[in-house]
Amino acid sequence: MKRPLSVALSCALLALPLAAAAQSAQRPEVGAAAAKVKDQVIAWRRDFHQHPELSNREERTAAKVAEHLRALGLKPRVGIARHGVVAIIQGGKPGPKLALRADMDALPVTEQVDLPFASKVTTQFNGQTTGVMHACGHDAHTGILLGVADALVAMKDELPGQVMLVFQPSEEGAPGNEEGGASLMLKEGLFKDFKPDAMFGLHVFSTLQAGQIGVRQGPLMAASDRFSIKIKGRQTHGSRPWGGIDPIVAAADVIGTSQTIVSRRTDIAKLPAVVTFGAIKGGIRYNIIPDEVEMVGTIRTFDEGMRARIFADLKNVAEHVSAAHGATAVSAVPDSEGNPVTYNDPALTARMLPSLKAVAGEANVVEPSLQMGAEDFSYYAKEVPAMFFFVGSTEKGIDPVTAPSNHSPQFKLDESSLDLGLRALLQVTLDYLHQPQG
Repeated sequence: MKRPLSVALSCALLALPLAAAAQSAQRPEVGAAAAKVKDQVIAWRRDFHQHPELSNREERTAAKVAEHLRALGLKPRVGIARHGVVAIIQGGKPGPKLALRADMDALPVTEQVDLPFASKVTTQFNGQTTGVMHACGHDAHTGILLGVADALVAMKDELPGQVMLVFQPSEEGAPGNEEGGASLMLKEGLFKDFKPDAMFGLHVFSTLQAGQIGVRQGPLMAASDRFSIKIKGRQTHGSRPWGGIDPIVAAADVIGTSQTIVSRRTDIAKLPAVVTFGAIKGGIRYNIIPDEVEMVGTIRTFDEGMRARIFADLKNVAEHVSAAHGATAVSAVPDSEGNPVTYNDPALTARMLPSLKAVAGEANVVEPSLQMGAEDFSYYAKEVPAMFFFVGSTEKGIDPVTAPSNHSPQFKLDESSLDLGLRALLQVTLDYLHQPQG
């Protein structure tokens, strides 16, 4: 988190006069634009859904996006962070600079939803054949932002300021040792010549009903870090464990003791945290104690100090518990740069809350709990004031609590969320640009 709570609250209070200036009802031009592009947004989403591409492999998607932006008369910059596409809409009147982001990549998931446009794509991933599916809804985000682009270009002569459209690759994480995503876009100069005054992003979300919007000030989604731990023992016959050093037993002890990092050493009354072991690899035969066991997992936190302490605690547990077994731990905690906390600027969020209520209805804008999932939109939010919000995607009549979640092979998007997402993103954009800046 970037600010003390007292400062965040003060900013939010200072923003209240501006928030009051936001639209209390949906702008007429928002409804008109949404009605005009509704069918096209659905068509785009279905096309992207049927032709998904993994992180850093979004060639076709990026080409389709750039083609349409050129058809609108824009001059998109392509190839940023491999397949990113960026274009700027120049309004006809002076005003602020705003950025809008949609992610484009899919997941190595084999689709199990019976749709006429279901993905049949397969690929090789980590040495295995797998399906490819838009199981997180990035196809919807891309379609929505293209629809917003259509609407803004149509009204650009009356538009105050400038809007940067950011179609981002690799939100789900670059494969192998590649770089990608938001961090690489920034590294390659996304904000070098155009530093926005604010940035908005959205995400369709299975845990909300279609028709609902979820948003909260301050931390929204967790920082996400990966770790790897190798425990080295000494190989021996399974019948003679005293003849070697068993890294499997040591690994089991490390896993069990690591659970006390959150349950006994972390102040979860302040903010939640998670330490999860996701995979264990060791041994090749039932009667051989191996030389080595490798474990990988993830850490989720909302506070930088807590994040650093958990890193140190996990290293400490791995090394000392392994040593107690006569083994040696080689740990990488974290093993790479992880996503920071996704942080919604309190003043900006308070200011734009009436805009979200204007399109969804006050009762349909809810404050979700802190989300342990992560988002690389967080990198933009470290550079400029930002707001990220959720758009419910679960069909009415289905309980969002038990509905197939994002990343599930059964994830199913209620396409009414496309309309709400488009209207919400367009409304906050227009309200932000037209409001007095302060």
